[in-house]
Amino acid sequence: FVRRSEMEERLQGRDPFRCDQEETSVFAQVGKEKFVELSTVFYTKVYNSDNEAMRNMFHTTTPNMQDAIQNQYEFFIQRFGGPPLYSQRKGHPALRYRHKNFGITTEMVTYWLKYMEEALNEVDLPETVKPMIMDFMIHTAYFLQNIDDEGNRIYG
Repeated sequence: FVRRSEMEERLQGRDPFRCDQEETSVFAQVGKEKFVELSTVFYTKVYNSDNEAMRNMFHTTTPNMQDAIQNQYEFFIQRFGGPPLYSQRKGHPALRYRHKNFGITTEMVTYWLKYMEEALNEVDLPETVKPMIMDFMIHTAYFLQNIDDEGNRIYG
């Protein structure tokens, strides 16, 4: 899948975190229901993953898949230009803090991105927003990786 070095080339100087500041936000183009659908498709894949470590990471921390779906779609809605649903319910996203106790390796990043890309391709979204969403996902997944390829802790 996309390696960290390939990510920089793919972005070509664009800031993936500016996805909520486009002329028309992604949220304005797709609405809440598409983010709910994206998160539902994604977590159905994760909770049924053939990778035991990936599956167990989520089953252990969030046994109720509906809770994981809600956390994700509320975060996505907020991040992509919609109302701050996630922050209103859970406070600041603080992604690295919230993920610090998970062993996020390159393998976990790869599986996460694989399932997200599959979900993006299964949900009927405008072709113009898919690259923006996927660029953000790639950048965020590597940002959250906390164990390097030698098994050393990167942060947390």
